[in-house]
Amino acid sequence: PKINRLIDELSHDDVLKKNKLVIFTESKETAQYLQKNIESKLSSKVLCFTGGAGAPTREKVIENFDANARFPKDDYRILVSTEVLSEGVNLHRSNVVINYDIPWNPTRMMQRVGRINRVDTKFDKIFTFNFFPTRQSNDEIKLKEAAEAKINAFLTLLGGDAALLTEGEPISSHELFDRLASRQVLTGEDETEETELKYLQLIRNIRDKQPELFEKIKRLPKKARSAKLMTKYTDSLLTYFRKGKVQKFFLAPKNKESLELDFIEAAHVMESETDTKASKLPEIYYDLLDSNKQAFVTSTLEEVPETKRRGGRDSSAEIIKILKATMKNTQQLTEDQELYLKKALKQLEEGGLPKQTTKETMKALNKLGQEMMNPLKVLAVLQTNIPERLLEEHYAETSPVASGKREVILSLYLAGE
Repeated sequence: PKINRLIDELSHDDVLKKNKLVIFTESKETAQYLQKNIESKLSSKVLCFTGGAGAPTREKVIENFDANARFPKDDYRILVSTEVLSEGVNLHRSNVVINYDIPWNPTRMMQRVGRINRVDTKFDKIFTFNFFPTRQSNDEIKLKEAAEAKINAFLTLLGGDAALLTEGEPISSHELFDRLASRQVLTGEDETEETELKYLQLIRNIRDKQPELFEKIKRLPKKARSAKLMTKYTDSLLTYFRKGKVQKFFLAPKNKESLELDFIEAAHVMESETDTKASKLPEIYYDLLDSNKQAFVTSTLEEVPETKRRGGRDSSAEIIKILKATMKNTQQLTEDQELYLKKALKQLEEGGLPKQTTKETMKALNKLGQEMMNPLKVLAVLQTNIPERLLEEHYAETSPVASGKREVILSLYLAGE
């Protein structure tokens, strides 16, 4: 019934009939099964990409589905893939994702949609189609119950990690399962919390509706600076730095050491209305800028931070030691969990995580006490305090600290009212 329903939808749904499609499934066998059935019943060529596919097939994927391909082609309209393509390859010549299988991990679903939901997509709308088992099938395989059981174990093991999906009170496994297919999880359009997607959408709106403003922003010179009134962080300077692909935000309060802000907090501080008036830059502007520069240099040193610094131990160095010890005892961990630890270690060694993130993580790790020897407990703390989004390819995959010069992108002085 499931394949018949898919073929029927592909044949009759207006969105599915005319657009390029990306169909995700969990296993190689299912991907090959879908390719065979779609080709035979719709007489349409289907490109299939799994873990066993080689470089030539990957090149075909890029040519036919990546909007930035150097030599674009239209040999294929339908791509069937396993999770192997849910990260690392842009597929935004398509605006349709079909989840033929529903993974129990919501991060996987977000990664799938993220392949087509890129900032430079030409589409105004992104479509996601989800398949659930029929009631008859579910009675046989108990997929929903199995997923709920997995999530329940996930909650029991990781505790507060549920905060990655929801704010406030802990939720039951049943409620969490229902959230997996929710629009908020799939698109990030949850109005109760701020995410990078809010600012991504803002950029798109300016690009599409105010192209002259978008062009003006693109041509802003480096080291641009301004000032505005703000009740929070008064008499402080916020500076946005970049080195290679590492991007950091430092706030220098008057007569205090600079502190690092994460992206969401920095964007919240910078966000202004169109009628916000600029204030005058004070005489202490350059002193505050020097303070932020020094903090950025210290945080992006090429070497792994020393375990001892003035004022106590460096949190990043301490976490690196704990991580290396944990990775010597990974028998209980899944491949995905080991990959998470490797990405976290790389990001820490390159100084790519906000200082406040590493401080909070170290504080939580210290609370483990003797349980620090349990890799599952350490993993739980890390995943609670260092979300997967900080470890994505654009943050850590290309050794960002080792290349590129340090640059001041812009600064904003926050004056008191």
